[in-house]
Amino acid sequence: MTAWTDFLATRGARLQDGVVSDFGDAAAELAAAASQTVLADLSHYGLIGFSGEEAQTFLHGQITNDLRGLGENAAVFAGYLSAKGRMLANFLVMKRGGDLLVMLPASLREAIQKRLAMFILRARVKARDASAEWVRLGLAGPGSAGLAGQALGVPPPGGIMGMAHTDNAFILRLGDDRFDLFIAPDAARDIWEKLAAGAKPVGAPAWDWLLINAGIPTVLPPTQDHFVPQMANMEILGGVSFSKGCYPGQEIVARSQYLGKVKRRLFLAHVDVPAQPGDDLFAPEPADQSCGLVANAAPAPGGGWDVLAVVLSPSVESGEVRLKARDGAPLRFRPLPYPVA
Repeated sequence: MTAWTDFLATRGARLQDGVVSDFGDAAAELAAAASQTVLADLSHYGLIGFSGEEAQTFLHGQITNDLRGLGENAAVFAGYLSAKGRMLANFLVMKRGGDLLVMLPASLREAIQKRLAMFILRARVKARDASAEWVRLGLAGPGSAGLAGQALGVPPPGGIMGMAHTDNAFILRLGDDRFDLFIAPDAARDIWEKLAAGAKPVGAPAWDWLLINAGIPTVLPPTQDHFVPQMANMEILGGVSFSKGCYPGQEIVARSQYLGKVKRRLFLAHVDVPAQPGDDLFAPEPADQSCGLVANAAPAPGGGWDVLAVVLSPSVESGEVRLKARDGAPLRFRPLPYPVA
């Protein structure tokens, strides 16, 4: 996507390792994300494309959610697990024409594509890197639905996870005022300009902060193979079907659901010092090991860092969870925007 990132650079984007870090004022962008309409480049997410007459059946048998009824009008959230039931990735699955598109962090795209391709065997399915086929944008904040509709020339979908399509683009509603847009490269510059006229461009950290405060976890390389889906609230977020057939790790997921309460859950918290995915968390108990792990982290408006953390529930209730060490910076927990049993 060099031509696309070159274009973003002409619009003030500052890139680090191919990711837009900001558009010149990271602090102002974070502040805008909290209350204004913002526009983000999502090139730090990649796409795997699956094509072939058995593509949907194949992918259905590999992931935590049910794809049997998947059409172009709605996407699903799902996880891909190890045999031990731990998430190797979580992602959106969408349908466009005869293709299935899986959107996940670019840092995982190649490895997950190769792993899934190993199981295709004789199925009539082809897997490819589809990242260059669609420019990926995020739009969020007041008025984002109307702005997206004007720029794409199609009414945005009304329901959460709903999709709408044009000849050269499609749009996915992730929340009341949050959308993912997928634009054909030859139309992307024009649509960016239309969106930027009504939304403030922001870097990837601001978009990550929005997802964290929405309580939506993203598996990244440091957290691969650590969380059973329920630990990351995936079933609450609609990312797990308990009525579909078998898939890798399904027995462990079912056992966690039906044979006892999940001891670790995903929580939202703030900490005054920098945090990173994979950082250990500690509490007075258990005394001999960590009580949890940071899943996602982003700088917060006004300072400090907001995090999603998978933590032993009793440790959160004690109010004594600390970052990296038993005498580390304390986490201050806040309610998620959805109920957790």
